[in-house]
Amino acid sequence: MNPFEEKIHQLRAGEIDKIAVSREEFFLFREAWSKQEDKKFFRGIAGLKGNITYVYDTTIV
Repeated sequence: MNPFEEKIHQLRAGEIDKIAVSREEFFLFREAWSKQEDKKFFRGIAGLKGNITYVYDTTIV
């Protein structure tokens, strides 16, 4: 099981505020994220050295 599937569920439910994804973990995250029906609500915020922080934002259209 992909470890990001549970984190995505927690983020959507409001149990956590963000998911930090390193450059090395990106493709694992992308695999879990691409299966989500509401994937447009996951907003990635670019960081240094390829790190990305994802938040769940339903105000995005």
